[in-house]
Amino acid sequence: MRRKLRSPLPQRDGLDPVRLHLPTDGRWATVRDFLVERIPKLGPERIDEMLRVGRFVTHDGPVPPGAPFQPGGFVWFHRDVAPEVPVPFELDVLHRDEEVLVVDKPHFLATTPRGEHITETALIRLRRQLELPELSPAHRLDRATAGLVLFVVDPALRGPYQTLFHDRRVDKTYEAIAPHDPRLTFPRTVRSRIVKHRGRLAAVEEPGEPNAETRIELVEHRDGLARYRLHPRTGRTHQLRVHLNSLGLPILGDDLYPEVRPHAPRDFSNPLRLLATTLTFPDPRTGQLRHFHTRRTLDWP
Repeated sequence: MRRKLRSPLPQRDGLDPVRLHLPTDGRWATVRDFLVERIPKLGPERIDEMLRVGRFVTHDGPVPPGAPFQPGGFVWFHRDVAPEVPVPFELDVLHRDEEVLVVDKPHFLATTPRGEHITETALIRLRRQLELPELSPAHRLDRATAGLVLFVVDPALRGPYQTLFHDRRVDKTYEAIAPHDPRLTFPRTVRSRIVKHRGRLAAVEEPGEPNAETRIELVEHRDGLARYRLHPRTGRTHQLRVHLNSLGLPILGDDLYPEVRPHAPRDFSNPLRLLATTLTFPDPRTGQLRHFHTRRTLDWP
């Protein structure tokens, strides 16, 4: 197995440094030129300042301001972390051993750093709180989705556990609360082609070979709402939200489907009623079947 390239910079407050690959087809004269194009949100002046104080580094040391571009190389730096709105919910640890950590993630908390959510993520919180600097996710849940997330404690097992998810050897179930339509029969299996276009928040269904499949069961219903059990056989972006919406059953609290709605960053009053309830998988070393179940529940509105 290919070894991960080690960073010349240490973690900082649980956060790994950013690594940038210098493309082999580079057309830039200097590393600075590449950085200005690659990280436009920093701006040329901020990049120049960071170069002057040695914030960009390679395995040979800090990158000088006029360093020539070297195709195929790597550059690391620590991002500037802006203040984030605290997510006022805790992570619940369900299981911890020398290999893995299983947690119940609350709604509104991202699994890993991405975009504007950096420190207010499950990974960074857990690294800090449990003093596990090498903790890594075996998979991810959307920020809006609550429930089970599996993290790998032993770095040597990161690849085998991530391979379980990649090869679809992990059985996952979810629950959702959405409208009830007595005209629809369940259980049913929904298959479609789901595509997530760059720059768009919502995924869409398009004509073509199906790449997403979900089995949907009706658990109970009352007062026009229903609880559904969802068993995804694939893992496309927003798959469960898209498939229920395609039946005319958008999940309660969904701010993307059937239409994108603005969401105030400090409003935690209306979560997406979607919960990852079970994880079942063979231990990659022993083959023994392991099963975990959430302690969280979805509240009816």
